[in-house]
Amino acid sequence: MKTEIQTPLAFRRYPSTTALQCFETAARHLSFTNAAQEMHMTQSAISKQVAQLEEMLNLSLFYRTPHRISLTPAGKTYYLEVLDILKHIESATTNLMSNSDNSEVLKLVSHPTFCSRWLMPALNGFSQTYPLLNLNIKELSGPFFSEDQNIDVAFLYGDGIWGGMESIKLFDEYSVAVCHPDYLKDKAPCTSNIDNCTLLQLSSRPSAWYEYFRQQDISIDGTFMGPRFDTFHTTISAALLGYGIALVPLRLVAPELQSGALVTAWRYASKGRGAYYMSYPLSLGNSHKVKVILEWISAYLEKTNQSEQDLELIL
Repeated sequence: MKTEIQTPLAFRRYPSTTALQCFETAARHLSFTNAAQEMHMTQSAISKQVAQLEEMLNLSLFYRTPHRISLTPAGKTYYLEVLDILKHIESATTNLMSNSDNSEVLKLVSHPTFCSRWLMPALNGFSQTYPLLNLNIKELSGPFFSEDQNIDVAFLYGDGIWGGMESIKLFDEYSVAVCHPDYLKDKAPCTSNIDNCTLLQLSSRPSAWYEYFRQQDISIDGTFMGPRFDTFHTTISAALLGYGIALVPLRLVAPELQSGALVTAWRYASKGRGAYYMSYPLSLGNSHKVKVILEWISAYLEKTNQSEQDLELIL
């Protein structure tokens, strides 16, 4: 059997970082002159770097006219790739420089609204307790996740099954219908008649309102109608501004319900199909930093358990 032998890195031809920076800056400005000003180089130096890059690639990256430049199709594609590469180099360099004191980076990922409304309060005081663990928190809007995303711990909503991950259930999701107190004035909303109500919709959960009423054995029309938003955060903001009634997880609107900024339109909480989980790659099961965050979150859940139970009084 013939074994393919990869060519050593040193013998491959790669463009220099300077050439890539010159190309990216020129592509962004669509001007060698402006690129030269930003790079603190001469226009001819920028042009030469780009020309050498094109020669190495054996491709034209720019269309050149006497008065302007524009990207070729290949140039547009390459620009996006180079931009991503340069951002990665910048991020890697910044991370290394910021952690040169033997500290570690704890990389977390979470859905945006859950991150701001639950995870941030849960992590309050963590950095003071563990000064050598620098938090790096990424917000993930999509519903899918895998171990290939280079994180230590993920806080996700779903069924708890993600490839190559160990998942620990945090809590079930119960959603409530909330609105601004003034929104109910001059209305008599009931679950059998929502004609006078605007149901705020979440794009990622188009059947949420239908499920909310179905769990109460109520058949009602118009559950798919209403303004549509991408995140719970925006949906909650719309409810606070009086746009209509939002169906959101109880835990994410606890402060507003406790303060009276929002009220429940109907005294019912629907159970979601999924739950919230804390997940980590199987390969990091014995990692010290992963064990630390797992213990911290577990302690937070125990500490706040009573206050979470008190939320039942709101209903």
